[in-house]
Amino acid sequence: MNNENVEEKNTSKRTTTDKALRVNLDEKKYGTIVEIGAGQEVARQFFKAGAAAGTIAKTMSAYDMKFSDAIYGVQEDRRYVSKSRVHAMLEKEFDLVVERVGKSRSKASRFFAYGATIAARSFRGDNECHAWCGIRIQMYPAAEPSEIVVHVRMRDDNAERQQQAMGIFGVNLIYAAYYYFENAKTIIESLTDNLDQGRIEIDSIEFYGPYFEEVDNRAINLHLIRSWKTRAIMFKPDGSVVIPAEMLYKKNVLTIRGTFRPVTRLNVDMIEQGLKFFCKLEGVTEKNSVALAEISLNDVHGNDLGVSEEDLIASVRLLNSLGYSVMITDYTRYFSMRAYFRQFTKLQIGIVVGIVNIRQIFDESSYRGVEGGILEGFGKLFPDNTRLLVYPEVDQAGEYTDFNNIKLAENLKHLYQHLLENNFIFGIESSDHELFNIFSRNVLKQLQNGRGQWEECVPEGVAEEIIQNRLFGYRG
Repeated sequence: MNNENVEEKNTSKRTTTDKALRVNLDEKKYGTIVEIGAGQEVARQFFKAGAAAGTIAKTMSAYDMKFSDAIYGVQEDRRYVSKSRVHAMLEKEFDLVVERVGKSRSKASRFFAYGATIAARSFRGDNECHAWCGIRIQMYPAAEPSEIVVHVRMRDDNAERQQQAMGIFGVNLIYAAYYYFENAKTIIESLTDNLDQGRIEIDSIEFYGPYFEEVDNRAINLHLIRSWKTRAIMFKPDGSVVIPAEMLYKKNVLTIRGTFRPVTRLNVDMIEQGLKFFCKLEGVTEKNSVALAEISLNDVHGNDLGVSEEDLIASVRLLNSLGYSVMITDYTRYFSMRAYFRQFTKLQIGIVVGIVNIRQIFDESSYRGVEGGILEGFGKLFPDNTRLLVYPEVDQAGEYTDFNNIKLAENLKHLYQHLLENNFIFGIESSDHELFNIFSRNVLKQLQNGRGQWEECVPEGVAEEIIQNRLFGYRG
């Protein structure tokens, strides 16, 4: 193991200045820091620490769009605070460092380029406050570079504090890339060092290059949730990580919660029947909507279910193979999930639920800790353009239940009726009543014993994936 890493693990938590100074005092580390949109706070931290001349070849801020485009080119999306722009910044600046000083400096040098493009709080104060940041770095002398690219949402309510936070974050990222590169989870955990909880949210991180070839970007993003860096991460149907703002902005959102261990034909029917109904609402089409399968890490009481990363990624993989986007969250209550969506879209939200979910939503014990109890919960769930779409069930006794004949506590029947009459709750149909006999927990149990009837309970192609890759404990 690298001696630097051994030393670091035996050292108490370092301040931002300590981190910057440690990098500055190592003559083998040398590179550029380029920041656009929130001052030059990262560079300032290194200069403030002292001895920065041994670390920093150049600092720069190209604020004018013409200057920025002339240096880094015009990206296809034509956005300046974007992943493509920070990639262009890192590539350009790293190549310049190597080209200009690669032969003049010690052969033991490990070069880097840090880049950040940031939209801090504007004068009007009505903009999205976020940043794309990254580092391109040599993990050992003369190595092909590897990259870490991060998306950050800034939660402070003024530009000055946002700038300060991004300065600390940038030092953390540079430091982590050099001293924690052997453990991607440690890198993630260190990114908020010396920042109070809630000042920033990290909702996407990706590792590239030869040193990170074994890092699964889907799996490592799960650690953002479990290390309290964010509440949710998202995956596009192609399996790539996507930030919520890109997926949800000005979109109608249809979502369904489940374990999807594994995804079944019943799950698919719920999504498709929900989408069919959703598209009947005013202004909703398949083109301007996104259908999300949501997997919560928590049970109904807010406790982590302890599902392994391997199983979670298997669920994502199978849902993606069917063409669905996936969101993994640590939300327990539906109104929290709805509030999350509302950060990015003001359009329609549809939540597909089963009868069991309706019973949970109308269980007053589910609102312990909510000051206004169930009424406050419903006030947060249904303030605008949000609807529950209820899929029927046939229980193991053969009794059919839909949104019209569900049995609830006597004191809640009038509340349920109120929501029905005011078009907050709708029923959707099943396309095939045979699907009611499918239970994910039974499929999961059966597949662990090898091939069998469970294969008929999952969508086409899913059984083959499970068998071939031995997912969810399959034993063949």
